[in-house]
Amino acid sequence: MGKVLAVCTSQERGTAKRNTGRAEFAAGYGIQGDAHAGPWERQVSLLSHEKIAAFRERGAEVTDGDFGENMVVEGIDFSSLPVGAVLLCGEVVLEISQIGKECHSHCQIFKRMGDCIMPREGVFARVIRGGSICVGDEMYVRES
Repeated sequence: MGKVLAVCTSQERGTAKRNTGRAEFAAGYGIQGDAHAGPWERQVSLLSHEKIAAFRERGAEVTDGDFGENMVVEGIDFSSLPVGAVLLCGEVVLEISQIGKECHSHCQIFKRMGDCIMPREGVFARVIRGGSICVGDEMYVRES
């Protein structure tokens, strides 16, 4: 089980996201009002809190949303889950569609630190069933 620590959105692509504390997830689309929502494979991005904390220990001054992640969750190592894994959070159902991503142009974090964890630690998911998610909600990995 994990605990949602941040729910982040941005209105423009290529910018850091801001923790809004709550968001509406739409099936087959993503988060309402987020620039990355749409009918594609990478509707929602997730990062494990523990991975962000380890990056901070290396001297990075980052806040939730700086990596472009929609959700920060404590207690689940997303990068260890396979594509197709199902995440349950309240009424919302997410299915992991991609592990990591190719970084085409280095982000501001990479330029400052010489590294960024999103390409190898971040995961992307499709919204299978919509609903709302708030900071403090519990998230579960559905066992196969």
